[in-house]
Amino acid sequence: MARKCILILLDGLGDRSYRRLGGRTPLQAADTPNLDRLAAAGANGLYHAGTIGQALPSENAHFSMFGYDMADFPGRGVLEALGAGLECPPEAVFLLSHFVSLKQVGQTLVLEQNKPEMTAKEIAALTDCIRTFEHPDGTVTFHPMNGIRGILRLDGRVSPQITDSDPFADGKPLVSVLPWRTAADREAAENAARILRAYLIRAYEKLARHEVNKKRRPAGQMPVNGLVTQRAGQLKTVVPFRKKYGLRGLIMASGPVYWGLGSYLEMAVKKVKDSRDPGADLAERLNTARAESAEYDFVHVHTKAPDEAAHTKDPVRKKDVIESLDAGLGLSLEPFLNDPDLLTVVTADHSTPSAGPLVHSGESVPLAMVGPGIRQDGVKRFDEVSAAPGALGMIRGRELMLLILNHLDRAKLAGIMDTPEDQPYWPGDYEPFTID
Repeated sequence: MARKCILILLDGLGDRSYRRLGGRTPLQAADTPNLDRLAAAGANGLYHAGTIGQALPSENAHFSMFGYDMADFPGRGVLEALGAGLECPPEAVFLLSHFVSLKQVGQTLVLEQNKPEMTAKEIAALTDCIRTFEHPDGTVTFHPMNGIRGILRLDGRVSPQITDSDPFADGKPLVSVLPWRTAADREAAENAARILRAYLIRAYEKLARHEVNKKRRPAGQMPVNGLVTQRAGQLKTVVPFRKKYGLRGLIMASGPVYWGLGSYLEMAVKKVKDSRDPGADLAERLNTARAESAEYDFVHVHTKAPDEAAHTKDPVRKKDVIESLDAGLGLSLEPFLNDPDLLTVVTADHSTPSAGPLVHSGESVPLAMVGPGIRQDGVKRFDEVSAAPGALGMIRGRELMLLILNHLDRAKLAGIMDTPEDQPYWPGDYEPFTID
């Protein structure tokens, strides 16, 4: 039986079909002999981390595929803060933020350019201008991240249940910052919205007259005169991954949000860097994962490359990236096919369309599982269509973790209670029976 699981997560792999690719998706059009070998060696199906048709961001999809209820999700803002190593007290709220070019139409601020090009010197100067803000109801602190991006921290009696200000499209008015109608703490949400609104207005006023923008305008560049915000978050109490599933978990990824997610779930985190060769990066991570599986029962190997390629809105580029990843997989494929102690799972967190206005889309993604005892179906290709008739069928949400426990022979028979909490794995970390 398999004792360890390596989950190979190809972020944003799923897609739509395109005429440029002969009516196929980038994955269908790509030459993927190694992914196809994995598909042919095991059981296949389709996976969606939420509800079919629901477009999920990576952090929500990962949280669900790791078997957690979205009621316990803390929000991306605080996950990024954790991943960046920021101090995250439970009462503070964190938001993603980045510099933008705005124009004022009457009293309305309109997003003119969502991702303006800026030099490191310009970013540093503008960051100093808006780093802190004092308000009667609380404070705001801007923490710079990579390039034009940053994280905002709100302190005071605040709640993350406020709307985003980012409209996600050039030419659109910024979204008014308001408390959710369903906010659990209405006063805290109103305070957060009021503080953030005041900060964004003040940032616009200060940035608009900053020396940096006085130089950009004569040079024919749009002013960088505002910030937009999204995905507020605040820490919650969550059951650690080891306690929830009885598995020692490791996340191997290159982005702060995944490092933060690992920290939040008390999984080990191995930070890796991306190069210009996604295939070589994946090969190195897979070799490391094999070595790390001596200590960990569940290793999550992540690559963001397909998702990033799709965001360029070029399906051919995504196809090329998929082929590079497949070549990298081929450099270390044999152990993943033949190790009797290993369960190999290959899938994606969501679909990312290589054309159109959507950031992510709601289609399911292919899923393959290979290992001892896995039913071998007739699927020969690893793609969104070929996987559909496979033996796994349609898998959703936390069912993926239950399948992994099942194929590690750790599935608990329903009704058995060897611990006071009804955990899904067997044997549980139970208390031995002793005689006084």
